[in-house]
Amino acid sequence: MTHDLKAERAGLGRRLDVRRGTVDMTHGSGGRASAQLIGELFAKHLTNEWLAQGHDGAVMPPIVKPVAVSCDAHVVKPLFFPGGDIGRLAVTGTVNDVAMCGAKPLWLSAAFILEEGFPLADLEKIVISMAETAKEAGVAIVTGDTKVVEKGHGDGVYIATTGIGERLTDHLVSGKAARPGDVVLVSGSIGDHGMTVMSLREGMTFGTTLVSDCAPLGRMVEAIVAAAPNVHVLRDPTRGGLGTTLNEIAAESEVGILLHEAAIPVKDEVRAACEFLGLDPLFSACEGRLICIVPADEADAALAAMKADPHGAGAAKVGEVRSEGPGFVEMETLMGGRRMVDWLTGEQLPRIC
Repeated sequence: MTHDLKAERAGLGRRLDVRRGTVDMTHGSGGRASAQLIGELFAKHLTNEWLAQGHDGAVMPPIVKPVAVSCDAHVVKPLFFPGGDIGRLAVTGTVNDVAMCGAKPLWLSAAFILEEGFPLADLEKIVISMAETAKEAGVAIVTGDTKVVEKGHGDGVYIATTGIGERLTDHLVSGKAARPGDVVLVSGSIGDHGMTVMSLREGMTFGTTLVSDCAPLGRMVEAIVAAAPNVHVLRDPTRGGLGTTLNEIAAESEVGILLHEAAIPVKDEVRAACEFLGLDPLFSACEGRLICIVPADEADAALAAMKADPHGAGAAKVGEVRSEGPGFVEMETLMGGRRMVDWLTGEQLPRIC
């Protein structure tokens, strides 16, 4: 992506018609059209000191602490939804995956697979959204790539991102680190993203507009680590939702987890959408929520740190880690009984992120 800044300065003839134009095969050829697409659209909105170095990669300053790396591919349908779009999702998804390693996200790469015929105006909206979300997250998109596939061989745009960060803790934050006696916290209402996308696909309304929770959580993680330095587990419950993510943690740590249904935050409109579709909010995707598992004596401090963040106002204690039933998740229901919360079987909501 970066080398084409020089081509933009050189002036390559008629400018890109972003308002009315579409992606065509020449935009992936590596020639003049590619240079114009990258220089007049991508670089215009994403430029920073590293992107402007003029390489096909990026030379970054050294990191002193251990490095955290994550990659993700984003194929959401539809591309635009209340609360976000594929661009915001691409930045958020990778920033959050790095942060869940107990790390501070620093830099991202972004690779775009564009379908011939995709409107340039929509592509610019997506790139602007990525730039705004990166700024919100405090990260820079420092390198990238663009490829074009023939019409009918894609779905508008796919985005693959890789993130690099610096570990904040002296110990490894891991799904294998939950211990009996730990407290399970969630940073806000669950299922918002999954039900927003699903209701939009199906053309359903529930008396109010469902809005995705899509948001970067790196700054919240920094606050949690400062308040609860012995935090054991951080996870974002994306595909598979809260239920599947907690089953993963229970299996990796060889512990049991007990949830309290009354304590789990679920918005009324999300609950209504799930009931209508025959789905369980426990397994609906989130894109701006995290699970935090901490020692009991640090739970209140971690919860306060979460609530102080703009994306954590609805944070709550939802359960605890036990030695009983290793590898299993149970839930104390509203009726006072208990039921198993098993792994999600199959694909509840395809193409959700």
